[in-house]
Amino acid sequence: MNLRKHFKNIVLSITTTVCCLMSNSGFGQSNSFIDVEKDFPKQEKNLRKWDAPVIADLDQDGYPDLLINDHGYGVQVCWNNKGKFEKPFDIIIGDIHGVSVGDFDKDGILELIVSRGGGSGSNARNSKIFKVNKQREFTDFPDFKKPLALMRGRTVKFLDADNDGDLDLLNFAFPDKDRNGESENYIYKNNGQGELILHATLPAIKADGQKILVTDFNGDQVFDLIMYGGGHVKAYQGKEHMTYEDVTDKIFPYKIDKTTSVVQIDYDNDGDLDLFFTRSQEFEIGETFYDGDSETWGFFTKRGAFKFDDLEIGDVLDIENFQSQWPNNDTFFIGESAYDYEFPGETHSGKNIRLVNSNALGFPDDYSEKTGTYIGYVGNNNWRISGSLWAPATGVVHGVKDYPKYEHPKAPHDILLENKGGRFVDVTKKANMFFEDFTESATVADFDNNGFQDILMVRRGDLIHKNKSVIYLNQGDASFELLKEHGVITTELGAIGMAVGTVDYDLDGKVDVVIGNERGKWHLFRNNLKSTDKNNFTTVVVGNSKKGNASPLGALVTIKSCNNTQSYTIGDTGAAYSSNYNTFVHFGVGSCDKPVKVKITWTNGETEETTIKSLNTKVFIGTNN
Repeated sequence: MNLRKHFKNIVLSITTTVCCLMSNSGFGQSNSFIDVEKDFPKQEKNLRKWDAPVIADLDQDGYPDLLINDHGYGVQVCWNNKGKFEKPFDIIIGDIHGVSVGDFDKDGILELIVSRGGGSGSNARNSKIFKVNKQREFTDFPDFKKPLALMRGRTVKFLDADNDGDLDLLNFAFPDKDRNGESENYIYKNNGQGELILHATLPAIKADGQKILVTDFNGDQVFDLIMYGGGHVKAYQGKEHMTYEDVTDKIFPYKIDKTTSVVQIDYDNDGDLDLFFTRSQEFEIGETFYDGDSETWGFFTKRGAFKFDDLEIGDVLDIENFQSQWPNNDTFFIGESAYDYEFPGETHSGKNIRLVNSNALGFPDDYSEKTGTYIGYVGNNNWRISGSLWAPATGVVHGVKDYPKYEHPKAPHDILLENKGGRFVDVTKKANMFFEDFTESATVADFDNNGFQDILMVRRGDLIHKNKSVIYLNQGDASFELLKEHGVITTELGAIGMAVGTVDYDLDGKVDVVIGNERGKWHLFRNNLKSTDKNNFTTVVVGNSKKGNASPLGALVTIKSCNNTQSYTIGDTGAAYSSNYNTFVHFGVGSCDKPVKVKITWTNGETEETTIKSLNTKVFIGTNN
């Protein structure tokens, strides 16, 4: 035994335990975000995820609730009980993708639409709609006279595409090869009588290219679309009568690829919307990661046969958080005889496996007959992991003494584009935002309440280490500064960083963070930055417009505080397939202590203005329908 490493691991274990206790009890990190279990129930299982959390006050009790999506399991709601979330409650079980919230029939009760997967094309289904009332009850919304299209569902986003005050729908699919290139990027128009009618389509795309940011890059108050995910990013300018023009080459300085999320941010507070792109790529087939100090090894594989180098471990093999979805989620074959390994419980979530060499002796000469994962002890303290899988598979193995170095691909850098009259210029380096790493998603919020929007990015990670997010604080001079120690760190191994959203869940005037790790857990990080105590804020809650009863979704909120002007669009999100309905708009105003002027511009053109005289409070503007 290597006593030096053994002692080091004991010290690290004790240190980690103490730090976790300090973090969860709310002390010891007075200037950071804190992973709070007391306000967000601890999750035991590592599960696959789909997209950022959706934030909406579903029961209309004055506190924003959370909708979380564990891919292939279902969509759950976390009810917010005055700053403490309940245990997640199942709404719908199955293969669910995009989620969107709105009141498209204008009855004062919110609707929830979920995009259902199509079983890789074998089980095409239409998106399903629920109503959710103030008593926290979900009921099925019946199909329209002409139901929404059957598809391999991906993206659903409510928006007012024709500026009439009610909500239309983007309903996009993963392309079905049997359609022979016919577009399934459907645009549905609200007929004003509680039905969504197919109106048009956007051009067909390939693979996962149906990810969407709804924005207004030319400032004409008609929503435009940024489309990404497969190939190069495309920009569609909204026109009259719910039509769109491809203006990609006109507005972007160059072609942008490997995009994982796009968020809008007025980073310089000049009144127009700039764009920030995170960029990454999936692990390579057969890619491995190794840390000699912790003797931890991780792997990724998919789409066919795989054979890793033998692992020097010893008598006992410990695998943490192995995941490969159906049909290979429980197909493990052990030893020379390749007998079936029986898992004691469900196999949808991450699995921990412990094998003793005497129960796994040898390895089969031929393992091509059955697909699955084959594990065997092959002598001299070595174990072998090989097999054949279709679905992506990941896992972490502990106690590996050594492993050949893998030459990982170079990460692309993220991109910040400044809006110059509806055309964009690259200011990534100028704004000190040049960051080279694999980043999967981003969110925008004023974390320190200085009156300028900051950016948080979630790294992809490497399976075998904790995953530390990236936060850039806006300095107010069109530049950012990296916040090195912030506490937004997820600890589960074998997980891939993916989803992020922001919400002031306890309404204390500090914006908090929700992160969901692919093959991991959901986390709530409470904002405990000291700088937020020094700066003032205001929270504007937006209702429907008073005359035309226009939806708050898409309304533009503008405030003027001292010498600073800020704006925010209701529903703004970095989610690729989903959309928010968070009507609580948070603005930091820095050291300003004078009255703040607020203007709401709804999508139908109605406006309302008021002055907020008391800062650090919440004010409601509009009507509750």
